[in-house]
Amino acid sequence: VEIMTKEAGTVQLRELVKKLIPEVIGKEIEKLTQGIFPLKDTHIRKVKIIKKPKFDITKLMELHGDGDSDAGVTMVVEESSEAQNLLTASANATTGDDE
Repeated sequence: VEIMTKEAGTVQLRELVKKLIPEVIGKEIEKLTQGIFPLKDTHIRKVKIIKKPKFDITKLMELHGDGDSDAGVTMVVEESSEAQNLLTASANATTGDDE
């Protein structure tokens, strides 16, 4: 438990996932416990986040940029005049019937 806590406490979440996938922590546990009891096939099966990581908006913005480049794209094909919102069309039809 101490080995896992030490490894998880010193790195960011992304680096921790990179260590968990190739089972680096499991191999380190095997090496450190060889003097006590010979373990083999040590795997980490489940990981639980006890404390929510700090949310850093500056790092998020560095990863995703300013967001100005994703403003949208103009439509390639123009909509036909027959294409209209069905809700407004039915509202227009009911107001026309009342008059």
